[in-house]
Amino acid sequence: MTETSERIRITPRAVIVYENEILLQHKVYEDGSERYVLPGGAIEPGETIEQALIRECQEEIGTIIMVEKLLHVADFFRERKTTPPTRRQQVELLFQCRVPENYLAQNGPAPDKHQVAVEWVALSQLQERLYPPAIVDKLLNLTINSPVYLGLIE
Repeated sequence: MTETSERIRITPRAVIVYENEILLQHKVYEDGSERYVLPGGAIEPGETIEQALIRECQEEIGTIIMVEKLLHVADFFRERKTTPPTRRQQVELLFQCRVPENYLAQNGPAPDKHQVAVEWVALSQLQERLYPPAIVDKLLNLTINSPVYLGLIE
């Protein structure tokens, strides 16, 4: 049985949609596997959730974002490659955000370790690309007016 770390990570993520495309980080791992994920990351001590999301996006996608509203909250257990294997619980906070009109998709000054690019991906390709795939249906229906707790996503 995989042990769960005692620390819970609160992770705000930016959902940035423009003209039927969504902005995603493209990651490639040592084993050759690839993932596309929403920009964002962990909160540092003393930061608000919004401050953390703005900082993470500056680091990862190279621009200041405008945080608009909370869309969804979900629990996520991330498998970690440790010996013995462990997993970390993350509380994912998905926020609708905007980038400046002249923004060009690019890596920021401090991208994630495995990040190779930032890309606009067609919403029609989200099912094949986004990790974790359990949130795709919710992201494709952004007309919901209030936040939705998604429960456990895998």
